[in-house]
Amino acid sequence: MSDAPKKTRVLGEERSELAADLKRRYEEGESIRRLAAATGRSYGFVHRLLSEADVELRGRGGATRKA
Repeated sequence: MSDAPKKTRVLGEERSELAADLKRRYEEGESIRRLAAATGRSYGFVHRLLSEADVELRGRGGATRKA
């Protein structure tokens, strides 16, 4: 068994604040993988939180230039 501490659930106001912060950073160009590494969370968790926050996710390959 791993000695790593189990991740705690993020609920309520804390979850809303985290989602808002991740949304802002993602919309500024950070990748989901970078956000996951910075927060110590999984790619899937960050992806799910961004989806819940109604973020329009970029396609594979990173940020695209705005017109």
